[in-house]
Amino acid sequence: SKAGFKLSITQLKPTNLTIINGYPQRSNALYGDALLRDKEYRRAIHVYKQALQYHKIAPKVNATIRSSLSASNRSSSPNSFNVSAINENEVKFKIATCHCAINENRAALAEMEAIPSKSRNLQMNLLMGKLYRWSKHIRPAIACYKECLRHCPYIFEAIISLAELGVQAKDIFSLLPQTPNRTGRPPFDQFDSSRWLHRYVEAQCCIASNDYKGGLELFSELLQRFPNNVHILLEMAKVEAIIGKNDEAITNFEKVRSIDPYVVTYMDEYAMLLKLKSDPLKLNKLVHDLLTIDPARPEVYVALSVLCERKDERAALANAEKSIKIDERHLPGYIVKGNLFLSMNQPDAAVVAFRSAQELRPDLRSYQDVYASSSSGREKAKKFYESALRLEPGYLGAALALAELHVMEGRNNEAVTLLERYLKDWADDSLHVKLAQVFAATNMMQDSLSHYQAALRINPLNEAAKKGLERLEKQMKGVDPDAPEEEEDNDGDDADGDPEDADLL
Repeated sequence: SKAGFKLSITQLKPTNLTIINGYPQRSNALYGDALLRDKEYRRAIHVYKQALQYHKIAPKVNATIRSSLSASNRSSSPNSFNVSAINENEVKFKIATCHCAINENRAALAEMEAIPSKSRNLQMNLLMGKLYRWSKHIRPAIACYKECLRHCPYIFEAIISLAELGVQAKDIFSLLPQTPNRTGRPPFDQFDSSRWLHRYVEAQCCIASNDYKGGLELFSELLQRFPNNVHILLEMAKVEAIIGKNDEAITNFEKVRSIDPYVVTYMDEYAMLLKLKSDPLKLNKLVHDLLTIDPARPEVYVALSVLCERKDERAALANAEKSIKIDERHLPGYIVKGNLFLSMNQPDAAVVAFRSAQELRPDLRSYQDVYASSSSGREKAKKFYESALRLEPGYLGAALALAELHVMEGRNNEAVTLLERYLKDWADDSLHVKLAQVFAATNMMQDSLSHYQAALRINPLNEAAKKGLERLEKQMKGVDPDAPEEEEDNDGDDADGDPEDADLL
């Protein structure tokens, strides 16, 4: 019980230390475990180090005891000299874990490097791989992740990390178990125990190299073998969101929530899609659920930031920063933070946030704003988008971003030509909005009007289409859309506030 747990901590305090089998190192190690579970990381580090100090002097004390007992000719069993020695390497690993929890990665790596390589287990190698990767020591990071797969080939985190670090699929295959068909007969299932794992490796390597189409095809194949697999559905939804297949991504995220309503992973990506689709009711419900499930996860505060953005940009920014404080390597936190700075007309701060995202993982959303925010970076952005479209012509997100660059450089006709190619295969409201904006910029009002209307037919809640249409109608009537409107006394109408946010806020 909770009361019992607290009591055990009290009993193990150094001021009233219970000596187990005669020596304090085991007691300190147990006390450290209790503090670690209670997330008192600095205290845990201090107590674990005390345990290691006791561990060093224990052999000398033990020798003294043996000598004393021998001199007195006392008979004793071998267990009489058991000093409950701790596992020094395990304690160092726990110290490193505590350092990681408070973002002291250098100190954590120093502890892990003190553990002999032959003594490192799977968990230790996995942590070392992360630490080396975070400190940009790529080769030792790859070596640690490979060692993880030698311990167990089903460590998906190691497979994904190796793919993102540029390791080729064939090199990862060499670490996986091989199951040749010795009978010469065809296998009972085309997805035997090794083939599905090879497919998974191929999918992650495709995505890491920006071959999103190939990755999605492989994941779809795996999904046939493992229907309703939450991990595969989440991976597919994440990729679909990146390349602009928003409807497909939303469908897969909703399927995940129907299978497992307590999933938090990637739910901030889902929140961003709901904002794009202007679906505040679903977004409100999602954030409410996430806060109930685990309010300590960074995904929760990114989703909360997305929800707050329409009403209070400062609160939204605070929530985005809180997500980064929880996990300084959480990519969506930087993406949302950068977008908020852009909307607050702080482009320099936005670039800093987007570059932080780029350092973690190249992502279209951060490329779009880092390089498009300055004229010197636009050519680099243009090449990136064109390369992405050559690799995956159906990459709608890259097409929209490239069209925006064309507009910024005054190449409106090129933007229209590019976007109209996608109208044949994509019934997407964001595509129509972008076309409407381009036509409006070139004073082709009727074409702009038809595309805003098309966007609203697809998604009646699209805020960008609503605002664009309202602005366009003013222009068509000869009214300056930027002129301040006369304020009306609407206090009575607004007394009840916004019902969309009422349940949560």
